[in-house]
Amino acid sequence: MVLNIAAYQFVEIEAPESFVSRVREALEGLDLRGTILIAGEGINLFLAGAPADVEAFLEWLRADPRFAHIVCKRSFSETQPFARLKVKLKSEIISFRQDNASPLARRAASVQPADLARWIAQGRDDEGKRLVLLDTRNRQEVTYGTFAGALHFPIDKFTDLPAAVAGVRHALEDATVVSFCTGGIRCEKAALWMQAEGMANVLQLDGGILGYFEKVGGFGYEGRCFVFDERVALDSDLKPMPGQFAV
Repeated sequence: MVLNIAAYQFVEIEAPESFVSRVREALEGLDLRGTILIAGEGINLFLAGAPADVEAFLEWLRADPRFAHIVCKRSFSETQPFARLKVKLKSEIISFRQDNASPLARRAASVQPADLARWIAQGRDDEGKRLVLLDTRNRQEVTYGTFAGALHFPIDKFTDLPAAVAGVRHALEDATVVSFCTGGIRCEKAALWMQAEGMANVLQLDGGILGYFEKVGGFGYEGRCFVFDERVALDSDLKPMPGQFAV
């Protein structure tokens, strides 16, 4: 079986070019494929390989105090879902291009998967406010599945989200808004940006959809979750559907 991991961490990396070189050296001799993005604001990675090789890399990464507590979402597949290994230096580990959305200074307030499941069942939050689930992903991802009744936009990339949200923000003022995405990285930046823009009623779903599937299952979610590899989309058991691998 192939172990697949997805993880990110926002943390200041003063010399990202040097860290890229160190990561590449650490990967030598390990049979891993996937993508690792590194920027001054942190790391974002999707890797797959033999469990021993994945754990060896994670042991190396967590030896750095900055990444000692990085949280990984894990799933298994029968075959390797990535064609090759890429380690890239980027200006952001997820491109958003908004100055007031940096998680380095602070994290956006979050809601845990179990609490969100309870809110979905209630149809409101614990204070009785109506609940709006805000999908921060693009239109292609949404077609594979999303939370029932979620607000989503016909956007093609994450940088299009601010303009889309601006058009509906007044309709959200009386609600508790929970932003969500695949693994948490986009909804973290989105929630920070919305709060900076004066939307104090916004939370992020901790761990994103994959974290929700892992902790709660598929309650309240319709369809599958698009992922960025050849598995294409995962069900609520974190498994690709039969025949789901891309050709």
